[in-house]
This record gives sequence, structure tokens and C-alpha cells, in this order.
Amino acid sequence: MRIVERTFAESDRRTLLDAGLHPLLARLYAARRIRSAEELDYGPTRLLAPGAMKGLEQAARLLADAIAAGKRLLIIADYDADGATACAVGLRALRSFGAEVDYLVPDRFKLGYGLSPELVDLAAQRKPDLLITVDNGIASVEGVAHARSLGIATLITDHHLPGAELPQAECIVNPNQPGCDFPSKALAGVGVMFYVMLALRTELRKRDFFKNQEPNLGSLTDLVALGTVADVVPLDANNRNLVAQGLKRLREGRGKAGLAALLRAAGRAEREVSSFDLGFVLGPRLNAAGRLADMSVGIECLTTDDEARAANIAQELDRLNRERRSIEAGMLQQAVEFLKSASFNEGSVFFHPAWHQGVVGILASRLKDRLHRPVICFAPGEESGRPVLKGSGRSIGGLHLRDCLDLVAKREPGLIARFGGHAQAAGLTIAAPDYERFAGAFERALEELLPASARLRTLETDGSLEASHCTLQVARLLEEQIWGQGFPQPLFCDTFEVQARRVVGERHLKMQLRKEGRRYDAMCFNAVEPGAGAGAQQSDRIRAAYRLAVNEFNGLKNVQLNLEHFE
Repeated sequence: MRIVERTFAESDRRTLLDAGLHPLLARLYAARRIRSAEELDYGPTRLLAPGAMKGLEQAARLLADAIAAGKRLLIIADYDADGATACAVGLRALRSFGAEVDYLVPDRFKLGYGLSPELVDLAAQRKPDLLITVDNGIASVEGVAHARSLGIATLITDHHLPGAELPQAECIVNPNQPGCDFPSKALAGVGVMFYVMLALRTELRKRDFFKNQEPNLGSLTDLVALGTVADVVPLDANNRNLVAQGLKRLREGRGKAGLAALLRAAGRAEREVSSFDLGFVLGPRLNAAGRLADMSVGIECLTTDDEARAANIAQELDRLNRERRSIEAGMLQQAVEFLKSASFNEGSVFFHPAWHQGVVGILASRLKDRLHRPVICFAPGEESGRPVLKGSGRSIGGLHLRDCLDLVAKREPGLIARFGGHAQAAGLTIAAPDYERFAGAFERALEELLPASARLRTLETDGSLEASHCTLQVARLLEEQIWGQGFPQPLFCDTFEVQARRVVGERHLKMQLRKEGRRYDAMCFNAVEPGAGAGAQQSDRIRAAYRLAVNEFNGLKNVQLNLEHFE
């Protein structure tokens, strides 16, 4: 592990300091290439204008015409948090505009991802006039063609990278499609759908549609914030703005009933909700529905305004998330045992016949962190009566995972039945007998595409934290900011004396540290293998990379250092 400190321009730090920012925030933001306080001034008027997004005006006219004609609309959602929030944004906005709209989520265990011909047949039973995909569809060439053959029009809203061939839909809105000049390519699926609804409202205004008060689409920003953070898209300025507006609504107690209920189920206070809560509290509970059951449960949680119903659904999602964690722990233990075995040969592709296809993505993420290399995990599945393997991959900086899969697909035609995703995460399906062939092809592509510089594990930190800044007030100040993918949460690095340590919860290491005469409580989560003690990690002094956190116990709050790494 190589620990490096983020650099910053002193002129940027001074400019931010002169603008009134807290001295620590000025340094942290300067290290994230923020050059003026204006870049941190979030609000609706500072969102990127929708005009540059290809297909947006056409989509607005298509939807406005459909509403005027009383046509039946059907949203085709995805089964993750981004797809669920995008679906909820579409349902709430379209219904507020008077549209006749419903939704359909594919069963990930039977139909898989996206608008497949089989899903179109299922959708056709609802007799829709227009299918609207959210967080999927850009790769659904066959599905769109099948819908067209049945006389059903299609509007695609997606953010995934397109393949060589685009589906022949009536309209495509995707900032990553060829010819789209929208400056932010990092919008999540929910962000794309939000922009479509903004454009639709503008189109309806032109048509003098709103006789009375028009719907407030700003009320949907809590859903946009959740989907954006949970999908781990880069938090560029536009995405940070969307997240900031959503968090503001939640903290003011104006969030959706379902989000408030999920926070209560997790024991989190709505008024103190943070971007961390979106990614690690709400996101996993919502995703649990799609991983283990039916994402319709999650979508119902996001669309109901009945607080009692929201509370009941939130409890069910919380239960599913506990079940997911239990399944994940068992799968991770199996994988760790394999890593310790003599047969492990430093590969990046893993499979076990007992693994759950809804959880392999999380497992891939855990193994990626352990091994510091891209990882793909497979679980058994079935499509059209034949056995297949459903895979999910996670990557490290330096390797674009979807591009790597694209290279494999071109070199080995027919090997990958379907795939899609982003730079850091991707999903795919292969025939069960092709596992060894795929593993070999992927390893060869990886060897070619992964640069040597990316193979060295590097941890970026924000350097030392002054003792005067290690306070509950500063910890809360940091929690209030917008952090996430591409705009990392602050990570500090210092050397401490270890005064005490013990294992808690079987896997976590609780320590008492000391630096320059001051004592600190610290936690290192998942630092101990089950059944092992902490003896192997005994030391009088450690160098630790840590986050400043607020720990609450028995109603009392205090500062705690959460260690990411120590040596």
C-alpha cells in the first residue's frame, strides 16, 4: 500500500478561505479542484440547462402528444436503486401531468436486465401505446424492434454507454449517445429522467396546459439525490447540485414518506441525513428488494404518500437488507477460503454454484477491494430453459470495465450473450459451459489493458488533521457536505500510539489511540477475520488513514476515527 497526499493550489485554498469557508473545508475543496466558492453555491438556477441534451425536446413533444391523446404509458424500470428512483420520478411527474401511466420491472432471475423481447411480450399484455425505459434500453436493439413489430412505440431514457448499434426507438435521451453535447456525461438514470420531466413541463407550458398551479418538480430531488449517490456515478458539479437539493428537502422534513420511513427503520435522523446515508443506508435497503425479491416493493415505497404504508414497506426492505447481508457474509467467507487455497492462481473471475445472482455484484466489490484488481463474480441462472451464468463486475482506477468486456466480445464472438455497464461496474451473461473460456479471455484482456501504474495499491489522503479540528462540530460540518464518487469523502493520515485494542462484533477492531497528548477513540471495521484475534496486528505505533465520524451511543454523540487502513 502506497499512501499519498492530495495536492492543492495554495491560491485556490486562499480564495476559498477569503470567501468565508472553514479553514479545513478550504483545504479539502482546493484539493478537489474547487477554485471558487461559487462552485459550491447549489440551487435550481445553477443546474445545467437541458437544451444541449440530444433528444430531450423530441421526448417532451412525444410525451405531451401522448398525454393529450390519452394514450397508455408504461415505464420499464431497472431493478436497482437508480432504476427504482428513476421510475418513481417518472410516475410521480407524469401522474401530476394527468398521464395514464403504470410501470413494469423485469424479474432479474427470469428475464434479466433491460427491455428484452420476452419483457416486451409481458408488457404487451398491458396494452401500452408507449414504453418508456428508465436506466436501461440503450442496448435493447432486439427488444425495441419487437415492440415496434407489435405496434408499440418506445422512448429510451438511459445513461449507460451505447454499443455499436442503437435501437430504432422513436426517441433516445442519453447524454452518452453519439452527438449529444450535454456537458455532464455523469448523470445517473434518475438524473436523465428528471431532465426529461423538466423538458416535458416546459413543453406543456408552451401548450398552455396548466390552467391552475403547475406541479413542483423540485419536490422530486430527494429521489434524484438517492439514485445518483446509490448508483455511484461521478459527482461532478451538476450531480452535486442535484444531491444538495435533495438532501436539503430531506433535512427540512419535506422528503418522501418512503425515504423518511427507511431512515427511521435504520435508526437515522432525517434532519441529519448525509450523502453517506444515501449511499450506505437508504441505497442498500432499496437495492435489497431488487437483489432478493421484487423491486416493485421498493418502487411502491418511493411512490406512496401514505405514512403507515411507507412504514410497513420500509420494515420489509430493512428485513430484506438484513437477509442480504447474511447471504453476502456466507458468500464472502466461501470466496476468502478459496483465496487461501493452493488452487488460487491470482485470477480475477470467480464462480460458485451456491452463490446468489442478486448479491454477486456486492461480492465482486468486496473482492476487488481485497485484491486490488478488477473482479467478476458469477452465479448460476437460467434463460429460456437453458443454464447460464449471470456475472457482475467491479473495477479499479485505470481499467474501464465495460470497454474490457467489449474487447473480449469482439475477440470471442458469441462468448458473451449480453453485457453493459460503466467504467467501474458492469454486468454480463454467458452460457454455463463457457466459464473457463471466458475467464481465460478476460484475464488476457485485463493483462493487456490494465496499466502497471494501476496495479500498485494507492491510498489518497488529505494529510494530517490538526487536533483543533478533531471536534464534534467539525465532524458534523464534514458530514453536511456532498461527497461521493469522483469527489471523495475526506480521508486523513497521522501516526498514533496504540493504548488499547479489542475485537468487537467478532470482526471489528476497537482501539484507543493517542497523538501529542490527546486520546482518540477509533474503529477499524472488518479488520479481523472471523474466529481470529487481534494479536497478529499488535503494535505500539501505527500510521493510520482515517475518516472523522460522529459516533452515537445511548443518545450521546462523540467524535470517532474510522480507520480505512493502518500499518
